[in-house]
Amino acid sequence: MAMKLKLDIDPDIVAMMAAEVAAGERAVTAAMREAGTGLKTAWRLQITGAGLGARLANSIRSQNFPKSGESLDAAALVWSKAPVIVGAHDTGPLIRSKDGFWLAIPLPAAGKSLRGGRITPGEWERRRGLRLRFVYRRTGPSLLVAEGRLNTKGQAVVSRSKTGRGKVTAPIFLLVPQVKLPKRLDLARDAERAHDAVPGLIVANWVEAKL
Repeated sequence: MAMKLKLDIDPDIVAMMAAEVAAGERAVTAAMREAGTGLKTAWRLQITGAGLGARLANSIRSQNFPKSGESLDAAALVWSKAPVIVGAHDTGPLIRSKDGFWLAIPLPAAGKSLRGGRITPGEWERRRGLRLRFVYRRTGPSLLVAEGRLNTKGQAVVSRSKTGRGKVTAPIFLLVPQVKLPKRLDLARDAERAHDAVPGLIVANWVEAKL
């Protein structure tokens, strides 16, 4: 006994299925865009809230994929253009000197580096024309000091006085074997929240597309 079956597909059903797929593509793409933008904003707020400045906060960027069009495989990437700095504040690492000796922490009398950031003992000596002297302390961090005077900004400079008036021994650098950077960020917390919000965003955008 043989049986022959014939399947006729209603064109309306095909159209409905295509429309549903298109709605899903729009919903997923919109959801990932919202999640990526929300995570970027949350990370930037964390950084500025921790007192790390708008410049570092603006290093947080986001990109949507695909860059154009819509897809059920849409994704969002959020990253920092300064990953080493942001990562250090996120993990709170233990920092040691590269050569195994001391970390030189500049004090207010040291001033700023011409390259931005912290000035090094070598750069300080070249710019100021003064020699740094090592001072060992048993009960605290050792020091690098210089003989000079303090200018109006509180920075040590060469003393031109022939009488020695105003000359001081100014602490320029603290010397420590290592520094524990405090953990000031929790980027994983916001990333988890963004991840957990994705299903709800997809549903919300899918329903909205039908209305």
